[in-house]
Amino acid sequence: MTSMTLDRASAAAASVRVRIPDDKAMLRAAAELTRDLVQPRAGIYWADLIASSVVGYGALALAIGTASTAVMIVAGVVSMLALYRGMSMIHELTHVKHAQLRGFRAGWNALIGVPMMIPSFMYEGVHNLHHAKTRYGTSEDPEYLPLALMKAWTLPVFVVVSMLAPVGLLIRYAVLAPLSAVSPRLRTAVVSRYSALSINPSFRRRMPEGEERERWVRAEAATAVWAIALIVLTATGGIPFKAFAIFMVVGAGVALINQVRTLVAHLWENEGEAMSVTAQYLDTVNVPPPALLPVLWAPVGLRYHALHHLLPGLPYHSLAEAHRRLSKVLEPASPYHKASYKGLPALVGKLAVATIRPR
Repeated sequence: MTSMTLDRASAAAASVRVRIPDDKAMLRAAAELTRDLVQPRAGIYWADLIASSVVGYGALALAIGTASTAVMIVAGVVSMLALYRGMSMIHELTHVKHAQLRGFRAGWNALIGVPMMIPSFMYEGVHNLHHAKTRYGTSEDPEYLPLALMKAWTLPVFVVVSMLAPVGLLIRYAVLAPLSAVSPRLRTAVVSRYSALSINPSFRRRMPEGEERERWVRAEAATAVWAIALIVLTATGGIPFKAFAIFMVVGAGVALINQVRTLVAHLWENEGEAMSVTAQYLDTVNVPPPALLPVLWAPVGLRYHALHHLLPGLPYHSLAEAHRRLSKVLEPASPYHKASYKGLPALVGKLAVATIRPR
């Protein structure tokens, strides 16, 4: 097959994906079979958050305090996975009705958001744009890049650069936050370009207003104080450099895992056109049981990412039951089953092959 033929085939496939009509039977079943699963259970949310924090920071303290390299490495990995799970709950904050989980946003920011320098405002008001029907997969989607249609070298760069996140966050909050407080011009740049957890480099964020602005300022100030204190105490010896280094390495590990998960969260095959809900679903990934490792790299319901795009308001603890019900009821030919994959290696391989395919 010639390169020109492959180009045409790739373009035709992309065009077909964009034109996929909505499967009304699947959408209707998704809505009707899950009506009793929409209520978030506060006990599960709080228990998960507190357990993740206790294990994460406890293991971090062990990694810092031990003299054994082996124990340090094992404790560091445990800390990384637990804190990653805790940080993944920021995704829930963007969807849940806060009146149903009173105080949870503040609790999450206190336990995870501020200490790890990712306060909730960096995702709230951003992630919802990813779910907007007319924005998904377009240039206005902050969380989408056509990675499958890009050069092969972009994939390792996309993953490796994520490990610089802790350094970037320190600069964002210890340096840019206080400077932008006295410079309106810098403030505009900081808000629009450095205040969102996004992967689309062209995305620009609007200035917050009203209650959103008040929450933003409080969380940003607390994070800035923490970031400055971390640097000052480390520089003056109040915090041993070993402790600072391990904290930063754990943070880099969390960012790396999250970026790998992001890499396989979608098929990344859309070139910017608006897509139907079913087309968006098929461009997204479920990794349901019996696969076991997704519990670690896609926690808090993220292993059901495609299902989440069908039902974004469903709490994470209800997704497994929703998937079970839909899998049982929908016909084998339903598009619902086509978004399920076996695991991480196959997904990474699929994406890698797509990037080296001639166009």
